[in-house]
Amino acid sequence: MMEDIHQRFPSLIFVASNILMFSMPNTALAETCEADTSVFNMPILLAVALIGATVGGLLARQRRNELQRVNEQLIQINSALRKQAKIESYAPSLSYAPIGGGRILDNEIIVNPKKQELISKLKNGKNFLRNQRPDKAFTEFKNALELAQNLKDPIEEKKAARGLGASLQRQGKYRDAIKYHSMVLAISEREGEDSGSTEAFGAIADCYTELGELEKAGQFYDKYIARLEKD
Repeated sequence: MMEDIHQRFPSLIFVASNILMFSMPNTALAETCEADTSVFNMPILLAVALIGATVGGLLARQRRNELQRVNEQLIQINSALRKQAKIESYAPSLSYAPIGGGRILDNEIIVNPKKQELISKLKNGKNFLRNQRPDKAFTEFKNALELAQNLKDPIEEKKAARGLGASLQRQGKYRDAIKYHSMVLAISEREGEDSGSTEAFGAIADCYTELGELEKAGQFYDKYIARLEKD
């Protein structure tokens, strides 16, 4: 029946609808069109975008603070190093410079042939590093490490581990380098003798800096600075 009414009286329906529209208060019409601006009815994507922007801003600020802290630490390190008269490095292009002796004297008398081979491997590895051939240096230091472990010589073991770490740093293999620099610290703790620990802290800090892990880098720079000031 409703279909018959629509078909027979279309003009009547049109007039009736217009009467209803114009008779409705303007405020009522406005309320039906007014947007709900409540936060709780905010579109989900917009809410996520706002949260993401806030978190991104906080992370950027944290990153900036970390960079500033590391930069201040490097300035402090350079200042401390300038006061040091003895600076030597297996990896002079890095932002830290290891200190201390550990030089192999050319006139050193070595009776044990295995010890002589060990010293030779360390010298070769160091020369390869100086000639920008870290892959060759790694092989020499690796052999030296095995010899030092067989001879139970912790001092030379640390030198070999430090050389391995420096070789890997030169090749951009920072996580592997950290393992060998950490080995230096582990040997020092095991033997109760901390030669080479200062440069190990600096090297590990450099590796974390290269990896972009600035918070960890800052922790090791703090240890490096503390030892520089103590030395």
